[in-house]
Amino acid sequence: MSRPPKCRRIAFLPEVTYFKPAGIPLRALEEACLSIEEAEAIRLKDIESLGQEQCAEKMSISRPTFQRVLGSARQKMADALLNGKAIRIEGGNFEMALRRFRCVDGHEWNVPFEAMIAKPPQFCPACNTPEIAPLQAPGLGRVRRGQGRARRGRHREAGSTPADDSGVSR
Repeated sequence: MSRPPKCRRIAFLPEVTYFKPAGIPLRALEEACLSIEEAEAIRLKDIESLGQEQCAEKMSISRPTFQRVLGSARQKMADALLNGKAIRIEGGNFEMALRRFRCVDGHEWNVPFEAMIAKPPQFCPACNTPEIAPLQAPGLGRVRRGQGRARRGRHREAGSTPADDSGVSR
């Protein structure tokens, strides 16, 4: 039996998660689904211009694993761009690098992942109240493949749209 995959650490969630070629209706498009960690690998390597070792360290994975994630992301993007497919960014196996908290008085703050592992916050840093709760925006946190919509819509039948998959049109 193989070891379960480690969650990859990400520090950024893209606001725009769906791209399509201009002039082609959604119902006529196939999709390439890019996971959140694949998008993070592209961001770190190609936008932040970090070396592979630095990228792997930021994502808390080995350098060979980072290379596989990056290679998979680039292959999916190339396929989508050259074959006229839409790109959907969603799902994956990740955890956020920062956790956000709020106290009952409305103060909000971020706690780095390393600090969360060592000792979660017990008090609000602004008012020192112990009545705090973690905030979790939709789509954040651990999302494992196969749960939710992580794999849905990968090879959608002709004639369906993203609204058919989730009930929400884009």
